Amino acid sequence: MNILVKKLLVPTPSVDNIPRKPRHIAYTDWGNPKNPHVVICVHGLTRNCRDFDYLAHALESECRVIAVDVVGRGHSDWLEHADDYNFYPLYLSDATSLMAHLQSQYDTTITLDWVGISMGGLIGMMMAIQPKSPVSIRKLVMSDIGPLIPATALMRISDYVGRDPRFDTFEEFKAYMKKISAPFGILTDEQWTHMAIHSMRQYEDGTCGFRYDPQIGLSLKGLKIKDIDLWQQWDQLTIPTMILRGVESDLLSADTAAQMKIRGPKAQIVEFPNVGHAPTIMNEQQIQIVRDFICA
Repeated sequence: MNILVKKLLVPTPSVDNIPRKPRHIAYTDWGNPKNPHVVICVHGLTRNCRDFDYLAHALESECRVIAVDVVGRGHSDWLEHADDYNFYPLYLSDATSLMAHLQSQYDTTITLDWVGISMGGLIGMMMAIQPKSPVSIRKLVMSDIGPLIPATALMRISDYVGRDPRFDTFEEFKAYMKKISAPFGILTDEQWTHMAIHSMRQYEDGTCGFRYDPQIGLSLKGLKIKDIDLWQQWDQLTIPTMILRGVESDLLSADTAAQMKIRGPKAQIVEFPNVGHAPTIMNEQQIQIVRDFICA
């Protein structure tokens, strides 16, 4: 898929309040640019916007789909200071800038839905409860993330994120990516190849590695890892919300999902066997479930 990647210049809030220079975030833009039904898709911690190519292709006849590279990932600019990767207001600022940019292209208020995998789901949850958002989020899809994130899962993630491995060939890179991404579940070889192509960057010495800033991993190493409790934020949600959960997930437990069903927005929970963290919304079953929810 030869997809045009667009860029948007955004401000850079910082953890120490010292001014930083503006930078670009990248995104893909699918469907009719005049369609007022817009779906923003946001990936997980070390992924990128091209993970949503399959979903976007399925939705583009009915919606305009914007899939964004979060700061430091994909084709978005890297941060000058690693500590800023742990400053969550920066992520909300980027989302706010993107939403305002999209809304500015229309004469009427857009209908905005949000699909987020893992970290992308958390950003969507936080944006949905912001009192001064440029556009209100109508519906929210969160893949394998919830308001209680156990420290054990965070330790597993920080371990592989902090390694920054290099490989001599694409095939070696793809094999490693498949190994650490096994919890995504069963994907076709074409889908693994697609993910690998868009997850890889080439270095000047000819080796290849992941297309995200290694400082993301280093910034995680400096944190004291503990359970993250966001129930207070979850209970503020009032919009229709769907949760996709891998039955074998170590990040979203069955107990937490059960509580999400009766608290806050009283989410619809859809579980997938033989999947851990996280459902990628690439196969036809997952795509159809999300499409039915968004387009209803």
